[in-house]
Amino acid sequence: MIPRMTISAATSTTSSLLQNGVSPFLDFAQVAAPLSSIILCLSPIPTMQQISKDKSVGTLPLLPYSSMLANAFVWTCYGVMKREPKIWIANGPGIFLGLFYMLKFIKHSPKSAPTLPGSVQQHFQVALSIIVATLLVAISPLRHKSEIVGRAAVAICIALFASPLASLKTVIDIKSAASIALPLSIAMTVNGFLWTSVGALRLNDYNVVIPSFLGFVSGLTQILLKLMYGNGKIKVQDLPI
Repeated sequence: MIPRMTISAATSTTSSLLQNGVSPFLDFAQVAAPLSSIILCLSPIPTMQQISKDKSVGTLPLLPYSSMLANAFVWTCYGVMKREPKIWIANGPGIFLGLFYMLKFIKHSPKSAPTLPGSVQQHFQVALSIIVATLLVAISPLRHKSEIVGRAAVAICIALFASPLASLKTVIDIKSAASIALPLSIAMTVNGFLWTSVGALRLNDYNVVIPSFLGFVSGLTQILLKLMYGNGKIKVQDLPI
């Protein structure tokens, strides 16, 4: 029979070793996670440059950019309400960048298309509705308003991370991943991994952990689809109506 003190000492030693090993990574992740969020917001720039060059959005969806605007606004409010600079600093730039991408995108986009999905007007209406609703909750006298905004942030963040997969069926049908922006997918994967680590082990905030982990999985899925199908040439008749 192993003495209790031996077991306790072994457990304590193991925990200490794990803490010493994880702590430097978490110190790095605490700094890198907000930076990765800003990089995630900047990652569509090559896609915007290609759209301007082609004067067409092709089969690219508008959803990643409309959801980026709404997502960044809600998370910025959540960070301010929770008094957590890491959150609001990371998401503040996304408000302006998301709006810029939307305006750039619709300049060369049809008013309505299956790959958007929906219509440009619907995207603006939904984003504006979310922003107004968030502001109303934030200035309300509700007791748990930060938790309400947090839950909304989780839902919208999931939409942002999953939005490039809105064209998943099209990708498989036409065997081309041209509708998936690789820079956005890579940035999403790194961002999701870092925020999952910080949210679980430093912030202890599952409003941060849940969407971040789903974003990590979603980003990996998109990268795999890009590697499998590449940017195969798309015929107009192959696109779903």
